[in-house]
Amino acid sequence: MSALLTYLEDERGPALRLASACELPTLAVARHRFPDEELKLLLDLPAGTQTLVIYRSLDRPNEKLVELLLLARHARLAGVRRLVLVAPYLGYMRQDIAFQPGEVVSQTIVGNFLAELFDAVITVDPHLHRISRLDEAIPLQDAIALSAAGSLAERVAGERDHPLLVGPDAESRQWVESAAAGRQLDHAVCSKQRHGDRDVVITLPDIAVAGRAVVLLDDVASSGRTLAGAAQLLLEAGASSVDVAVTHALFAGDALAVMKSAGIGTVWSTDCIQHHSNAVSMAPLLATALRPLLQRWAG
Repeated sequence: MSALLTYLEDERGPALRLASACELPTLAVARHRFPDEELKLLLDLPAGTQTLVIYRSLDRPNEKLVELLLLARHARLAGVRRLVLVAPYLGYMRQDIAFQPGEVVSQTIVGNFLAELFDAVITVDPHLHRISRLDEAIPLQDAIALSAAGSLAERVAGERDHPLLVGPDAESRQWVESAAAGRQLDHAVCSKQRHGDRDVVITLPDIAVAGRAVVLLDDVASSGRTLAGAAQLLLEAGASSVDVAVTHALFAGDALAVMKSAGIGTVWSTDCIQHHSNAVSMAPLLATALRPLLQRWAG
């Protein structure tokens, strides 16, 4: 057996969908937690496994990074030559610069950690601010960043007639413009001033929203406050409905409740992070990046 995809049980669904798209056999990792919180993992690789794809999305990443360390080192000892990490959500990318002396820059530290373990990393819509390419954070030839914007736009266009796509802040502009271009949808972007993790001030763009079905589109929803603030303003301005399409459904704490109380209707998310709002599978998109790697190494 030359190539294999492995996963942990909490991500069985999306992992198996990707394996099916790439026609890969699969093997689940058995996981046990000791009373002192240490982990015991079991991955009994078949003889002859040359390429191992590890599917592990890095939301709530602290424990998962330890899992990756253990699995990757174990695989190398078992004779695996090529290791691929498929991490649809990539944690610790937010902190990309030190804003005060002594502040730890997690992006480069975690990026180098992953580069030491893997030959390739595939992710979706990584949260990059001051860099333009993923290989600037993860120094690998095959550091591959995909975008879910087109897939989300397809879902939105199938659910709403003539929707208006709105980005909640300037950082969302690239996703909104990309999504709108593929379906020739109207779009606009709000401006935002952030005064804290949960304190944001939103200003609507100069575009008529009265009577429109508005869909807020973003790469990640964490506290939900930005999306909630934008939704309230849009509804006050006469929008007939406000829904949300998001790549990464982090929804920390009461985020989803805050969004719903602001008048947001439907939330569509990708399965990059497991959540009951998942409506768009990333397996077809991830497969477009994974298949060429497997073919190259098979040759």
